[in-house]
Amino acid sequence: MIPHVKLQLGKEEEDRVIEVLRSGMLAAGSYVQEFEDEFKRYHGSGYGVATSSGTTALHVILEAMGIGAGDKVITTPFSFIATSNAILYTGATPVFADIDPVTYNLSPAALDNAVKDHPEAKAVIVVHLFGLPADMDEILAIANKNNLIVIEDCAQAHGAIYRNKKVGILGKASAFSFYPSKNITSGEGGMVLTDDPMIAEKVRILVNQGQRRRYYHEMVGYNYRMTNIHAAIGLEQLKKLDIYNQKRIENAKFYDDHIVNQGIQKPVLPPDRKHVYHQYTLKVDNRSALTACLDANGIGYGIHYPLIMPAQPAYKNIATCAGAWPVAEDLADCCVSIPVHPALSRNELTTIVEVINNYR
Repeated sequence: MIPHVKLQLGKEEEDRVIEVLRSGMLAAGSYVQEFEDEFKRYHGSGYGVATSSGTTALHVILEAMGIGAGDKVITTPFSFIATSNAILYTGATPVFADIDPVTYNLSPAALDNAVKDHPEAKAVIVVHLFGLPADMDEILAIANKNNLIVIEDCAQAHGAIYRNKKVGILGKASAFSFYPSKNITSGEGGMVLTDDPMIAEKVRILVNQGQRRRYYHEMVGYNYRMTNIHAAIGLEQLKKLDIYNQKRIENAKFYDDHIVNQGIQKPVLPPDRKHVYHQYTLKVDNRSALTACLDANGIGYGIHYPLIMPAQPAYKNIATCAGAWPVAEDLADCCVSIPVHPALSRNELTTIVEVINNYR
């Protein structure tokens, strides 16, 4: 079996975790602070605040920016549901703008239309889907013209670059995830990056039960802290991020060069971006035929995402979820993600290509 995702954990992570266990300081502490410092340094950001997940990172960003009941936040309909759930947690309402048919990221033209339809919108969450940066210059121009706060969801894009800048420092704040399937992991965890000291301070208080000094609670906060154990894993993973990403890029290049099936549309890489291939996602003419073929040959795959967010049963009573997003809906019906993780061997890559090229 060739797995769709394979964790890359070594002795370095093991040694760091043992170090934490022997210290007796398992909860948030010095390892978390070190991870925050190293992660913000890697990205060139002013502040980093670790959280318990990418979802909680998005949630506290929105709250720190004053987003709440009655507000609207524009985002993509084609992402993991955590992106829009975080909006709902604050009492705000998600507004969905369709995706670009080439990059699969939020379409600037659709964003512009969404702003015209919802001029009261306060913010936009931009997802850098599958590891490819969105069209940030166009999005930022629309946001600046309409006083929209730009938040980056970088859960799938650790180390991705847009016009010589890493994603995560292009908007007002950004959220990262360290779930096990991501380009690097801490087991579970997230990170907020921002250059705004007031946002950073409020985020830090919110993730720590609304307190900056123990037992003195300035606001209603959450237990969204990262533990030293998770941070220890993250610290060692961060050292390997560029190596892992380079291997993903090489694997993607192999697919680019060798997949020739005419029923397959491969990912597009604009020349001004570094794609880090959290997923290598194909658009296919006959998904059921391809997935049956992959199953028969022991090749793992993922379908990201079979149902767009506005169509989720949990969202059936949200007024802004009544509409059409034809590009996203089309992609949801015909996308398949194939293995691209750093552990793939050349023989495995060759097998995957042969199966894909020969399916009908």
